[in-house]
Amino acid sequence: MKLTAGKVAVVTGAASGIGLALAQRFARNGLDVVLGDVEQTALAAAAESVESLGVKTLPVLTDVSDEESVRALAAAAVERFGSVHIVCNNAGVSSSADPWFGPVTAWQWVVGVNLWGVIHGIRAFLPVLAAQGGGHIVNTASMAGLIPGANPIYDGAKHAVVAISEDLYTSMNLAGLDVGVSVLCPGWVRTSIVDAGRNWPDRLGAVPPDAATAGILRPHFSRAIDEGMAPAAVADLVAGAVESRRFWVLTHPEFTEIAVRRWHSIAAGENPQTEADVPGFPPGRQLSEEIRSALTAV
Repeated sequence: MKLTAGKVAVVTGAASGIGLALAQRFARNGLDVVLGDVEQTALAAAAESVESLGVKTLPVLTDVSDEESVRALAAAAVERFGSVHIVCNNAGVSSSADPWFGPVTAWQWVVGVNLWGVIHGIRAFLPVLAAQGGGHIVNTASMAGLIPGANPIYDGAKHAVVAISEDLYTSMNLAGLDVGVSVLCPGWVRTSIVDAGRNWPDRLGAVPPDAATAGILRPHFSRAIDEGMAPAAVADLVAGAVESRRFWVLTHPEFTEIAVRRWHSIAAGENPQTEADVPGFPPGRQLSEEIRSALTAV
């Protein structure tokens, strides 16, 4: 699909990070942009920034974990612009709560946004794209959707996004619908996801306490993210994938190589590695020892 003036893009999680970069990237190509996000003040600022690029914008306060909220986003987009051509189900959060012994609310929040947000986005916008004769859907997963091992809650949701996206791609081709599908699997990108707890919903009660290992892992995550790829560079890769109808959007070759090695080990029937090296982190053996010390001290 050519990214040209007259088309309309919808981006969730559009108030910051990759979402804002996507909105700005589409605007630079002349597309009008519908921005959905749960942070009202940041959303208004993002819409103003995108509109300054010479396009029309529509900011819609959206909680992607809520089906009716996403359906309202779709209805608002169609009412304002008449059609939608690109849908980026991008909103995402992470939690440092203990996945096994902490409250289940951490699972409910992360899965609600990262997985159900994608599901709701597909179900709300796919009928619009199909009825108008085509479009493109981009689902934001993560390299954590191909390489588990860091955070079970986040990894599980992102693995599901990859699987759903591939199934959607297959379904569109089998049905003969002109709806392209891409899945974005970024590595380290300079976003504020480590501070996602700022958007913890009141309906889930108190914010869960950090896991015992959080104090060890958070500085490594923060440093890797601070040194990561610029969101604008990720947006460029997504734009290229939309224009070429490419499914996989892989941002970091070093992570892709780890995924390939993992699948070779699966084919060989090997057990998962517990001391694997991760780009941007200390050597796997060193990190494993630090984690063991933290766990045994609890």
